[in-house]
Amino acid sequence: MDKGMPEYRLIRGRRKTIGIEIDPSGVLIVRAPRWVSKNDIESFLVEKESWIKKHLSEMRQRVKEMEALISELGPITGEEIKALADRMMKEFPPRVEEYASKLGVNYGRVTIRVQRTRWGSCSAKGNLNFNCLLMLLPKEVQDYVIVHELCHRKEMNHSARFWELVGSVIPDYKKLRNTLREEGRIIMMRAFEAGDR
Repeated sequence: MDKGMPEYRLIRGRRKTIGIEIDPSGVLIVRAPRWVSKNDIESFLVEKESWIKKHLSEMRQRVKEMEALISELGPITGEEIKALADRMMKEFPPRVEEYASKLGVNYGRVTIRVQRTRWGSCSAKGNLNFNCLLMLLPKEVQDYVIVHELCHRKEMNHSARFWELVGSVIPDYKKLRNTLREEGRIIMMRAFEAGDR
């Protein structure tokens, strides 16, 4: 393979084709069927070299911009997190109730936490958990997360039926999901990494 090609992480699985992606930290990930040889994978990467270099460059630029923004904004303090949790505990339960009524579902407890990886979750018993850092995102994004978790009361998966259900209440959920990924990553880094720099 071309010496100029970047390192990559190979993930083999039960799939039919080779796929490539660049994760948010700028690492090239190759997903391939178990039966495909290393030579075939590297030939595929040579074919896609210009795409890979272009998108790696864009992602690394985005990472630099994100790090600069995080440095400018500074870390989210423990006091700020507590204030966000208190505010969320007042604001979220009525909104959860409103959307549960629209969807025709019931639910158990509503718990507010601060978490590194999840924005929300729904247990098999219907207990809902929300990350208080959501309060730093736009209200429409918060509503998307509420609806997402409530839809698990009907579909405990991420099937086509699940996303149809989400879309029946939040038609532009794809755009909001992207906002959650992009802006949410900055918030998570400010909460859990910015203070360690």
